[in-house]
Amino acid sequence: MYAIGQVSEMFALPVSTLRYYDKEGLFPSMERRNGIRRFGEAELEALRVIECLKASGLKIKDIKAFMQWCAEGPDTYRQRKDLFERRREAVQKEMDRLRKALAMLEFKCWYYGEALADGNEERLNAMIPDDLPPEMRAFYDAAHS
Repeated sequence: MYAIGQVSEMFALPVSTLRYYDKEGLFPSMERRNGIRRFGEAELEALRVIECLKASGLKIKDIKAFMQWCAEGPDTYRQRKDLFERRREAVQKEMDRLRKALAMLEFKCWYYGEALADGNEERLNAMIPDDLPPEMRAFYDAAHS
């Protein structure tokens, strides 16, 4: 069993966030001793799932619905699976968007490094896109796709 401060450190979350999650009913079977929250393995696993769903863009009210489905048992497996499939798709789309942004950043870092070395952009502009070095062409293409 872990105290709230320990869990706060383990997950790099403020104690206030953990208290909020508890107030919202996200840890329905949390043990308390003399009014002090005690986090067990079930709460730690729930917190891992909560943080995953939050990172995927899900709102607390929707996470609460998921936790309610868990409490309802096997009849909600389909709903839970569908939720995770939708979140997986959303995360994949976000990763694709970020990969495109990273490609542009990589290209522009190289581009302006070369422009600084040359003192202008003339050579670079003449290279775009067909005469770029292969790695830079890949970044350029990814950023412009």
